[in-house]
Amino acid sequence: MLQLDLIPSKPPAETMVVVAMSGGVDSSVAAARLAAAGYNVVGVMMRLWAEAAAGVSRENRCCTLEATEDARRIAAHLGIPFYLLNVEQVFKQQVVDYFIAGYTAGLTPNPCLACNRHIRFDHLLNYARALGADYLATGHYARVRAAPARFELLRGADAAKDQSYILSILGQEQLRHLSFPVGDLTKPQVRALAAAFGLPVAEKAESMDLCFLADGDYRRFLQDWAGAAMQPGPIRHSDGRILGEHQGLPSYTIGQRKGLPSVAGERLFVLELQPETNILLVGPAQQLGRDSLTAANVNWIDGSPPPGPIACTVKIRSRAADQPATVQPLPDARAAVHFVHPQRDIAPGQAAVFYDGLRCLGGGVIER
Repeated sequence: MLQLDLIPSKPPAETMVVVAMSGGVDSSVAAARLAAAGYNVVGVMMRLWAEAAAGVSRENRCCTLEATEDARRIAAHLGIPFYLLNVEQVFKQQVVDYFIAGYTAGLTPNPCLACNRHIRFDHLLNYARALGADYLATGHYARVRAAPARFELLRGADAAKDQSYILSILGQEQLRHLSFPVGDLTKPQVRALAAAFGLPVAEKAESMDLCFLADGDYRRFLQDWAGAAMQPGPIRHSDGRILGEHQGLPSYTIGQRKGLPSVAGERLFVLELQPETNILLVGPAQQLGRDSLTAANVNWIDGSPPPGPIACTVKIRSRAADQPATVQPLPDARAAVHFVHPQRDIAPGQAAVFYDGLRCLGGGVIER
């Protein structure tokens, strides 16, 4: 059953749905399912900022000329209108500059969270509503459930593809106008449906790189766009020894082993980035990990924090496993997270996202 079947207050033919199209299989099947169910579907593709690099065409990986033509062909095949929306400037300001600033500050930022917060579910959702749409639909693997007095964000049915982590920035006003038409499917089922609908993208490969990089190399990108942050500096062992020179703090993240100097009889890992002194702190594996973190800019999907500590599970990376923890809401949209078991790769700048079973409760950016 389509997610919209749980929500609409008028017949499908009178319900307008804008589908965020990318030319990929997920958003194409989302549009096809909605159109087949009789909804008034409009396809919109966003043109995003991409850097200009020598010898490389200036195209964002999410909206290349090929992807745009694929989206147009899908829309024509489905008999729905198709529009191209230019959001290059706001994308550069809200996503790319956020990415650069995060790495410059010694963080490991997640630009997909910023994109969802400011571009897809703010700028694009507002655009859809201005067109008169009742809903915005995307190809994300997640689900919306209407519960008494609230809307809930649930994990996608395909655990391997679940994208609720990067949707943890959503709130009630957004969820009431959102649909994820492939959230109840697995990836193989989506591809099978694409073939059944006669969509030419049924076997199209997925792009996993950061979309705005010309060549997929974020270190090279930061060297070009944030050169001051990529200055070499000392690699210091936790016992105080200087072991060598790093190539710029943004090239490293907490828990990383690759690229560190060899010390006889000892495997070293990144313990901390210290941008104030440009020091990369390293040490043995047993010094990695801690049992708590503090998150800032915490979003509670219900609209307000719980009245006290809650037992739940927490993910500290998009593809990390859930870990049992207690989350204590703090003033100023912050939260303290205490894990049952120490976690070794807590990286400031990434998101800590809270779950109650299938339900995503919200999350925030790891502060420390």
